[in-house]
Amino acid sequence: MAKGTIGVTTTNIFPVIKKFLYSDHEIFLRELVSNAVDATQKLKTLASAGEFDGKTDDLKVEVKLDKEAGTLTVTDHGIGMTAEEIDKYINQIAFSGAEEFLSKYKDTANVIIGHFGLGFYSAFMVAKKVEIHTLSYQDGAKAVCWSCDGSPEFEMGDCDKAERGTDIILHIDEDEKEFLEQSRIDALLHKYCRFLPVPVVFGKEQEWKNGKYEDTDKDKVINDVEPLWTRKPTDLTDDDYLKFYRAIQPGQEDPLFWIHLNVDFPFTLTGILYFPKIKNNLDIRKDRIQLYCNQVFVTDSVEGVVPEFLMLLQGVIDSPDIPLNVSRSYLQADRNVKKISTYITKKVASRLEEIAKNDAQEFEQKWNDIKIFIEYGMLSDEKFCEQAMKFALLENTDGKFFKLDDYKKLIEGEQTDKDGNLIYLYATDKDAQYTYIKAATDKGYDVLMMNGQLDVPFLGMLEQKNEKSRFVRVDSDVLDRLIVKEDTKQVELTEAEREVATTLFSSQIPVLDKAQFMVDLAPMAATDSPVLITQSEYMRRMKEMSQFQAGMSFYGEMPDYYNLTLNVSHPLVKKLIDDAVAATEAQLKPLNDDLNATNNVIKALRDLDKDGKGVPDDKKQDLSDNEKKAGELREQKTAVISDYAAGQQRIKQLIDIALLGNGLLKGEALDRFLKRSVELL
Repeated sequence: MAKGTIGVTTTNIFPVIKKFLYSDHEIFLRELVSNAVDATQKLKTLASAGEFDGKTDDLKVEVKLDKEAGTLTVTDHGIGMTAEEIDKYINQIAFSGAEEFLSKYKDTANVIIGHFGLGFYSAFMVAKKVEIHTLSYQDGAKAVCWSCDGSPEFEMGDCDKAERGTDIILHIDEDEKEFLEQSRIDALLHKYCRFLPVPVVFGKEQEWKNGKYEDTDKDKVINDVEPLWTRKPTDLTDDDYLKFYRAIQPGQEDPLFWIHLNVDFPFTLTGILYFPKIKNNLDIRKDRIQLYCNQVFVTDSVEGVVPEFLMLLQGVIDSPDIPLNVSRSYLQADRNVKKISTYITKKVASRLEEIAKNDAQEFEQKWNDIKIFIEYGMLSDEKFCEQAMKFALLENTDGKFFKLDDYKKLIEGEQTDKDGNLIYLYATDKDAQYTYIKAATDKGYDVLMMNGQLDVPFLGMLEQKNEKSRFVRVDSDVLDRLIVKEDTKQVELTEAEREVATTLFSSQIPVLDKAQFMVDLAPMAATDSPVLITQSEYMRRMKEMSQFQAGMSFYGEMPDYYNLTLNVSHPLVKKLIDDAVAATEAQLKPLNDDLNATNNVIKALRDLDKDGKGVPDDKKQDLSDNEKKAGELREQKTAVISDYAAGQQRIKQLIDIALLGNGLLKGEALDRFLKRSVELL
């Protein structure tokens, strides 16, 4: 039995391997099984090259547990190793046998997984001792045994192994006994090895017998050696794709459609990406797409390879051209990764465009299920956005769908204002905004439904890409001011009448939590609503955008600002204003006269400021007294009008009807409205 020291640059290599080399200890099983698959694939390659004439049709990898002995064994029947090869590939850490083999058989090699020569040493993360029993395929080769207890020293000598191949025997450490549990190993094999290209056997198939499950004589193969993505799309049916989806995403609704990736230049990439039903649930998870390298599971954290918006998809991608570090656990940014990312984005966009073109009805039916995905992609990826502008849809309140350019042509005749701006009207709640929608459609306008989670930033993006275009919610202002066709009509009220009208209604608006109102006057049609509540498009959109952009969070804390617009052309509003002017005239006249006189004094005092330095010091107190008096007079005027308004039930009723129509009348204010309604009846 020979002894020696493993060729490393530091005696501390094993603690490094044990703690830092791999992101998770469980990776050891993936590495060892992958090595076993490599050894098997190498034998197949040699056979195809005429350098091995034995049988290769029944090759497999076996994983065995012996809980009593405390061992886990990975066995293959591949090329095996000679003593010289063990010395070269095992005793010299990081000298990769796969790299040398690939360079020699680069044109004919079966899929070879390992590239770094460190996978074997992951065994020491969980084992206190590791043994290798191996017999090379070469004629006249002798079986070799190698063992190491985790120190740089090893033992190597001849042994009695009769079958070609390699046994890796792990004596599991006391702290890692979980890896002697059948359920744990079964779960790891299912996670990392379920699609390896060589059959992996773990235990026996079971059958129900005598009231319990018992082992049969049939090996339990845990993997599919020819997963769907490795096969030609022309050989597959829809049922094949759906069956595979259900296997990798159990319990999920069937996907809407899928994309089969298959490219071999300038990089190799295969895979299947599925479009799940997303609707209004922007859930960016990092584990829905699994990355494989030659059918070995690498990670389900595919950032960098797959653009973030594509994280909404589900499925698998497999590429040997994605560079990985020695643990295959983290992706390294390089040019190939960027090319692959760009390709996937382009392929997804092309598939969507194809569906939209060839089966518009199907695409429309599925639009609301994928809308959030499309919008997210357009907002986050400029390349995708360019392509998506051709197939993205808009839906109107009648449930009809339009491509962006088609909708623009539909509305530009009626919804272009006097300054040449194209106005897109939209609603977010068909029932709550019914009155506003009907007013717009009665006038020949079309109204979009924009109630998606990303519609607000999406609308902003469309405005940026289309000059002289604006999106405004149908309840954000009086309709004639949303799409101005001609010079705005003037409110035909005197200044005194305006003041009375404004105070008359503002004084009776109930106090609502986080809501502020301003009274506005507008000359609408006599048949329009007497009182209308609107909300500024700008302020509302800023508040909505605050949930997407951290720097705008202060908008989210601001109250909601509403306009309570009086239709001064409506007979009821006109009468209420006329009655109020008449009823308060006697009380307001002396206050107005006094206020006018006081304002004249204030103006005269301010005119004394000739050089911008302020009024003379001896006049400052006089100015302050008169400004205070003016403020008190204005308060008295407001009190007169408010006292009058408090006794006018119809004013309160009109306000509450407008609030109720916008879902703003609640609690005590709603209770008062209901009681008042009965009294008025």
